[in-house]
Amino acid sequence: MQIFGASSRATTIMLRVYDGELAIYRRSWRLLSNMYDRWIKVNVIHDVGASNVKVYIDGVLRYEGSGAGGHYHYFKFGVYAQDDPSHRMESRWRGISLLKKN
Repeated sequence: MQIFGASSRATTIMLRVYDGELAIYRRSWRLLSNMYDRWIKVNVIHDVGASNVKVYIDGVLRYEGSGAGGHYHYFKFGVYAQDDPSHRMESRWRGISLLKKN
């Protein structure tokens, strides 16, 4: 999952899985272990005005950090090949909601 758009890089935040661990970018911040073959609930709050990003996993705040600037942002999620890709990579998504603060 990614939030594209930032002033100094392509994304504000990126969640990635390496060796069964959910992490921010390249393992800089580990959020959860034992990721394979299970459902998790991910909530991300990106407050552009306050320059803040929060990531909740199964209702628990696992990460809070600064935004990365930029004027245009969008969410993107799916499976992308990365270092040492598997022949079977899969993610399933349901119940997606996007809320916009007025």
